[in-house]
Amino acid sequence: MFKKLLSLCLAALMLVSLVACGTPEDDEATLSASPLPEVELNADFEVADDFKIGFILLHDELSTYDLNFMNAVDTVKEVLNLSDDQVIMKKNIPESNKCYEAAKELVDLGCDIVFANSFGHEDFMIKAAQEFTNVQFCHATGTKAHTAGLANFHNAFASIYEGRYLAGIAAGMKLNEMIEAGEFTAEEAKIGYVGAFTYAEVMSGYTSFYLGAKSVCPTVTMEVQFTGSWYDENEEKSAAQALINRDCKLISQHADSMGAPSACEDAGVPDVSYNGATIESCPNTFIVSSRIDWAPYYMYIIECVTKGEEIAVDWCGGLKEGSVVLTGINEKVAAEGTYDAIVDAVAKIKSGEIKVFDTDTFTVGNKKLETYLADVDTDAAFEKDTEAIHDGYFDESSERSAPYFDVQIDGITLLNSKF
Repeated sequence: MFKKLLSLCLAALMLVSLVACGTPEDDEATLSASPLPEVELNADFEVADDFKIGFILLHDELSTYDLNFMNAVDTVKEVLNLSDDQVIMKKNIPESNKCYEAAKELVDLGCDIVFANSFGHEDFMIKAAQEFTNVQFCHATGTKAHTAGLANFHNAFASIYEGRYLAGIAAGMKLNEMIEAGEFTAEEAKIGYVGAFTYAEVMSGYTSFYLGAKSVCPTVTMEVQFTGSWYDENEEKSAAQALINRDCKLISQHADSMGAPSACEDAGVPDVSYNGATIESCPNTFIVSSRIDWAPYYMYIIECVTKGEEIAVDWCGGLKEGSVVLTGINEKVAAEGTYDAIVDAVAKIKSGEIKVFDTDTFTVGNKKLETYLADVDTDAAFEKDTEAIHDGYFDESSERSAPYFDVQIDGITLLNSKF
């Protein structure tokens, strides 16, 4: 009788433990649907059998940045039913004359379009465009197409600052959850950010992320640690660890490896990644990720060439085009209500109710920003040339596709800015 009573007690104790800790199934990391509706790609044109497009990539599939471009290529190949012979990739092409050589090789192979994906490729793409005037050269993240005066050279980007703002909302809500749980005070809510360089592209990204977090967690501050490289796993991991050691409660990044997310997983610090979900490697810390989907742009330039139409000198896709996307949300880590909060913000961005760089939402030197000259027409002196404040907000990417927001706003501290 005693043994039977003991067995019942042990069974009851195990049941209480399971309820308190959750079953293994309850504790699994799972992604919700994306809070951004997917835009379906449809082709109302046929691509000739002899059409070819070539891609020049800074790294390979080990880089989350380059993998994102490669995945978009696979999507377009399927939608347009392109053969392997019609799509040629040149991987691990540095930002040097090797880019020009790769472009020349792609032209020699019969490519109608040559696309390069890194900022430092631009001058070498311009050199190739000047030489091969019957081929269209398209460049991601560049700044010079609108001043180069070449009919066959084009820049493209996306309004990823909107995606980073949305991801920032998820970060701010997580901070609020931790504050409410007593893990730290509202005044201690600090985000760490791993950045590659102090380029406007990176500054626009970390500022929009911060403003998204600040929209729901008003006391948040941010520290940024730069690596001086787009892809350096050791440097990115070290930067994230340094930020964690400085008591940053959550980490995000604009760099291309798994360095920062893995540091967060090791330390148990929540993380918002970039260019794709890291949930498989970081199930206990990953929250959400924003990225640019390049498939809509690929579709656009292929359609233009197929129909004999001009490609825009500067093209900037947004939420409407499906160029800015979010992964699903890791429900194991994200704060309750995150999905609905992002869905609401998406609608307000689309309607114009939310402007990411609304000058009422930040200050510079404790003052509202009333006017700002941006460096849009890139020159060697980086001379400021274009008014960017319109109707009470910094009008990002309207004068050219690549970001030019380079304002140092209050609340964000740069720990090292030599890059």
